[in-house]
Amino acid sequence: MELNCVITQTVQVSPIMKIIKVKPDGWHFPNFESGQFVGLGLPPDTTRCVEATKEHTEPKPDKLIKRAYSIASSSTDQAVEFYVTLVHSGQLTPRLFDLKIGDRIWMGKKAVGMFTIDQIDPESNVIMIATGTGIAPYMSMLRSNALKRKGKILVVQGASNSWDLGYSSELKLLASIFDGFEYYPTITEPKKEPTGWDGDTRFVQDIWVSGLAEKTWGFKPTPENTHIFLCGNPRMVDGMKEVLANDGFTEHTRKVFGQVHAEEF
Repeated sequence: MELNCVITQTVQVSPIMKIIKVKPDGWHFPNFESGQFVGLGLPPDTTRCVEATKEHTEPKPDKLIKRAYSIASSSTDQAVEFYVTLVHSGQLTPRLFDLKIGDRIWMGKKAVGMFTIDQIDPESNVIMIATGTGIAPYMSMLRSNALKRKGKILVVQGASNSWDLGYSSELKLLASIFDGFEYYPTITEPKKEPTGWDGDTRFVQDIWVSGLAEKTWGFKPTPENTHIFLCGNPRMVDGMKEVLANDGFTEHTRKVFGQVHAEEF
């Protein structure tokens, strides 16, 4: 199968987090709804990064190794950006981490998925909760049209350490520019911080229960006035779904238009 794209940028965010930009070579990636995902693929003979460990399962020699990743770039950007976590014993991410600018990669011809903000009333408030690389689809939303909404936006980002809070500088900048936008980071391993950490250290579920949104906005988020997005660690997503159900929020599905939109990594 043709490797139809070129790597145009790689940024090592932390030892296990990387941002890569992929540009179609000779074709046009169609506009998409921010929050959607697309497949990336590499041949099994692509070299793996030095940090990689033995693969759990050997890839098939005659097939591309493919995985789906949420897009972090704007919905109209031709250089498509991804935020990737290294899985040391995985098949694809150790190969992605070894790519250099100019290397080739396969990307699907169309983004898909229903984890989008476009169908929500612009008057509604939105809370985006992420752990790890779950911040990626929110960056796409914020870089596209989300900040033009009339409702308020709160981003809660959790990670083990401060250096794993990808895009935090951009999020802090947006919070300083836009009145209706707030950013709240938290880490769970403050003892590893070389210069200390004076921010929150709770899990996002505990932060929600403590009433962060109400303290930030001055009013309580309800199913009538707020939509909540969850993306990242399945344990966080499941835990938040349970907490939100107790608060009267309904999960959004293909058949039910609810207020809780979830994407698990």
